[in-house]
Amino acid sequence: MKMKTLLSMAIACSPTFVLAHNISVGQTLPSVEVTNYGEIILDGKETAFKAWATQDMLGKVRVVQAIAGRSSSKEMNAPLMAAITAAQFPEDKYQTTTVINQDDSIWGTGSFVKSSAQDSKKEFPWSSMVLDEEGTVASTWDLAQESSAIVVQDKQGNVLFVKEGALNEADIKQVLSLVKENL
Repeated sequence: MKMKTLLSMAIACSPTFVLAHNISVGQTLPSVEVTNYGEIILDGKETAFKAWATQDMLGKVRVVQAIAGRSSSKEMNAPLMAAITAAQFPEDKYQTTTVINQDDSIWGTGSFVKSSAQDSKKEFPWSSMVLDEEGTVASTWDLAQESSAIVVQDKQGNVLFVKEGALNEADIKQVLSLVKENL
């Protein structure tokens, strides 16, 4: 009995079993600003950066994808991103915001992460892309390393859905449904 109790306590306290983020459904996202790099904007055929803050996301329904600067993290929720692209939500009411944590990249790949983010902005100019050099967003939101977090928020900034890790098919359907209901 004593061993079972100790094992239960060890599992409960293990970081892999603890909910990592501090984002709550029904609340707004913890406020954060990214000034080192920040939002990638198009300047003709080139890209530039401007400071970005959670406040900038008000006014549209959004799916926020906060990912580590690793291809494995980007691929984790690629099926959701493909489903969102296929849904063709109206750009005046919806926007995807991808926050890339460059600080959580494989050592020596920071410049590749930056250029890949800039290329993605050129490929998907209607999306909001934020390059977070210092991992400020991940730190503020207590996100797990080497992962992907998906947040759906309404036009007022209220969180409707949050999950870290890969979304399953039911999660993807829920995200799409929430976006449609709140447009």
